[in-house]
Amino acid sequence: MELIRVFPSPGSERGGNPAPVWLAADALSSTQMLERTRDSGHESVFVLRASDAAAHDWRMRYFVPRHEMEMCGHATIGALWLLHRHGQWRGQPVTVETLSGTVQGRHVDGMVEISQPRATTQTVSDALRDAIAHCLRIAPAQIVGPVLNASTSRVKTLVRLPDVEALHALQPDFGAVEALCERLGSTGLYPYALADGAEATVSARQFPKSSGYPEDAATGIAAAALAWGLREAGLVGEAATLVTVRQGEAMGSPSAIFVRLPAATATTEGCWLRGEAQAMPSHPSKESHDSH
Repeated sequence: MELIRVFPSPGSERGGNPAPVWLAADALSSTQMLERTRDSGHESVFVLRASDAAAHDWRMRYFVPRHEMEMCGHATIGALWLLHRHGQWRGQPVTVETLSGTVQGRHVDGMVEISQPRATTQTVSDALRDAIAHCLRIAPAQIVGPVLNASTSRVKTLVRLPDVEALHALQPDFGAVEALCERLGSTGLYPYALADGAEATVSARQFPKSSGYPEDAATGIAAAALAWGLREAGLVGEAATLVTVRQGEAMGSPSAIFVRLPAATATTEGCWLRGEAQAMPSHPSKESHDSH
């Protein structure tokens, strides 16, 4: 296993989200994968031979300490970064088999990019909006505009707050998150706020439904869903746009996630998720999940 920090903010020594990566993991059973993930305390990725070598370059399986996931953005980027570092991938376009479907990967400007489909969105009812406010321990009036359920690979609930200060001040009822996400049909609450004076830049926090920890420092799938939500809400323009999502700041683990949206006229194109990656020591202090 090698531990990769994915999506650290430039210049940060603690930022990003650790991703334990197991290469050549074909001999491991599902139970062993889950046990290793629980030992690590982080979302983990296991790289295997593709089921059909003519259709995909690799197959990847993803786990959090409580269960297997369909796909994990930062772990995919971490695994591809490590394959590139070990000389097993030259950076050319590749395809990865996941439970959520085929993910494309490529190496651009020194960073790994992975594909995500166009998001589907749905407005959350007023009753659930009030329940979200209660769970976040804020007044309903602090939620700006409609709340959206948005999904590329998994459903995330996008909750806009008035400013970054309100976002970082959140002290949710973590014990209520899982039941609320069940009602929402979501895998996590993703409150966010527009960054002052920065174009196409937002700050966000992720409170996952049932991952085994209360908060994530960097969540690529949620950031991709948020970028599409910003487009739908008219908060980013219709031209091709690079959206920057800052996450983990309230946890002392600042992260920067980049989502490349196509032009609004490119109605069949998905987006590309990208970010920095770096190797870590094998036994970190799990600061990305429990230093908030």
